[in-house]
Amino acid sequence: MSVTGPDFISLQVRDLAASQAFYERYLGMVRSPAGPPHAVLFETTPIAFALRDIVPGTDLASAPYPGIGAAVWLHATDVQEIHDALVADGHSIVAAPIDGPFGRTFTFADPDGYRITLHDRA
Repeated sequence: MSVTGPDFISLQVRDLAASQAFYERYLGMVRSPAGPPHAVLFETTPIAFALRDIVPGTDLASAPYPGIGAAVWLHATDVQEIHDALVADGHSIVAAPIDGPFGRTFTFADPDGYRITLHDRA
């Protein structure tokens, strides 16, 4: 037996509705009709991506930002446009756009402070 690879990414968030609105507005994600009431599942491929309410006992404020030590990279087709929209609305950019081996790439902080990197090379 062996693991075949990542299959699901879920982030615990403080305000599910606000985080859902952020990911829909700035990243163009579309909510899937599937999923439990305590989570928002988006229609992403090849790996499912979701936001969920905080699990009891989880303290997102105990670290400088949630997810410290983990890297979440998402593919996007319009990386520069997303960057520009985030900047225009005053959202935190952690690493400015660069052109590298993964195409146009930058990192932003979502409403909970998760560091999310976008890149445009599939």
